[in-house]
Amino acid sequence: MKRFYDTELDTFRAHFAQMGALACEQVSRAMHALAEQNTRLASEVVAGDDALDRLEILMDDEAVRYMNMRAPVATDLRLLIAGIKASQNLERAGDEAVSIARRVTKLSAPATLAHVETILRMGAIAGEMLRDALACLATPEIAANAPAVIRRDDEVDALNKQIYRDLSAEMIARPETISFAPELMFIAKSVERIADHATNIAEEMIYLGEARDIRHARP
Repeated sequence: MKRFYDTELDTFRAHFAQMGALACEQVSRAMHALAEQNTRLASEVVAGDDALDRLEILMDDEAVRYMNMRAPVATDLRLLIAGIKASQNLERAGDEAVSIARRVTKLSAPATLAHVETILRMGAIAGEMLRDALACLATPEIAANAPAVIRRDDEVDALNKQIYRDLSAEMIARPETISFAPELMFIAKSVERIADHATNIAEEMIYLGEARDIRHARP
């Protein structure tokens, strides 16, 4: 039988899904802005950050109110704790999308295109990780797909290191690239952090589904 106050948890889940969809959209739009060097789209990403901030605050308020009024235990309590932590990671992933968008407005030299393809590949993986981590909440076995998300973080880390090595070598060989190479390095680092936030969310989904805290436990 459905408890009369389950609608409050349903609302919390709905806001989490809404925030997740918005964060994924922000990341996708930031990467499209980079691919097209589209400053208008980049500006739209920056403007869209406020909506994520408001949802994070709303979810915090809902969780605190529910804990004060209902004294939840077991799965309900884990849902609220995992939701709060995951919303923080979604907000920060949105911040990284904004950082990417702002740096896109500083890129104008065609030479930047030489390394953008690798960063876009990083962005595709990070975006998939974020979507897959969020999808765990909608599956019957919440934590079933979370380990696969976590494993993909190594791919993004390796590509980030490759970008750093390649651009460092290029700045030495071609000093004129110093005008844009650091911006690409920072963009790649933001993408790597988005993957980290997706990993954190996947870890929270394991905690929610299995009551296991695996943070800092991976080799």
